[in-house]
Amino acid sequence: MNQNTHLHNGTDVDIAICGAGPIGLSLAALLIKRGVAAARIALIDAKTIEQARQDPRSLALSYGSSQILQEITAWPIAATAIHQIHVSRRGHFGRTLIQRDEFHLPALGYVTRYGTLITALAALPALADVRLLRPLQVNASVEHEESVELQLSDGRSLRSKLLVQAEGGVFGAQGGKSLQRDYQQVGIVAHVQASAPIAHRAFERFTDQGPLALLPQDDGHGNNYALVWCVRPDTASALLALDDAEFLNALMQAFGGRLGRFMKTSPRNSFPLGLNARPATSARTVAIGNAAQTLHPVAGQGLNLGLRDATVLARMLAADLSSKTLLQFAAARQSDRSITIQLTDIMARIFASAPDGALSQTLLGLSLGLVDVVKPARRLLAQQMMFGRR
Repeated sequence: MNQNTHLHNGTDVDIAICGAGPIGLSLAALLIKRGVAAARIALIDAKTIEQARQDPRSLALSYGSSQILQEITAWPIAATAIHQIHVSRRGHFGRTLIQRDEFHLPALGYVTRYGTLITALAALPALADVRLLRPLQVNASVEHEESVELQLSDGRSLRSKLLVQAEGGVFGAQGGKSLQRDYQQVGIVAHVQASAPIAHRAFERFTDQGPLALLPQDDGHGNNYALVWCVRPDTASALLALDDAEFLNALMQAFGGRLGRFMKTSPRNSFPLGLNARPATSARTVAIGNAAQTLHPVAGQGLNLGLRDATVLARMLAADLSSKTLLQFAAARQSDRSITIQLTDIMARIFASAPDGALSQTLLGLSLGLVDVVKPARRLLAQQMMFGRR
């Protein structure tokens, strides 16, 4: 990408994308593939590319997302395939097992690192002529009748026909008409090693305080699984204060013995969990990905929903690069966004608001059993998780 393009005040581009993460980079590549000139696209990001490449976070990609990345030649990359997803309720009846063979697919999804995906996207030859401005922030944006003017943190301004907000969302951020919910939960993330791993099987374990996800990730770092453990704030504080051995024992108590003993953990990090859906669209600005909806990680759908946003927006803008398209985009994405948001929100609220062992929690366990027995229900759930609507 061209990081040295000299931009004078008032320089015009067709599309300015705020955020050069996986969603912003994918959108740029999709636009170019559909005929938008690379030199008419600007990408603005607050981080350097080196910072992004060093990001060790794990990402869960659905099979449908891998197809999107393959379309722009950013796939395959180093990733661990998920062949099975085991969903269960700790200490209660009810479970479901979703398997790739049932859908005649090579995988249900994949687990990779944020930095790995960024490296692949940033290296795409198609993006070489994109105007990349980093590390820079957008301090303000002013919409005019025919354009939107961006004030950059280095004092320059950039005028674009349209602005796409694609920067990573942070729960609690304000702006636009929002559907916000604080689940009073904290997500603890780490990489752990188990004594008896089950190759290519992911686990979603519902505990009394929230979901516990273990995603298979053997990427040469001595780990078997990426862990996302959702608990209430006081429990999170207590878990983070434990030494490694105590933490692994607590994890064993919450998850059970399906994977043997947990033997090793990386340093742990935490973040507050909530729903912040604010996909409001104006005449010249549209939000996609986490900038439009920051979801609870219960179903691992945030990145996948964002890639579907990018796919639909690129297709529509390539056909009509006007403000009218932004309103049409909002309508086109309403169904997929609504289904995904409701699915994650309902499951999260059951554990955020109900006391331990409440009837609503038990009913969720029973519903898992029904999903496993009723094949159409299992297929509908899997189809939404793997492909969504695009």
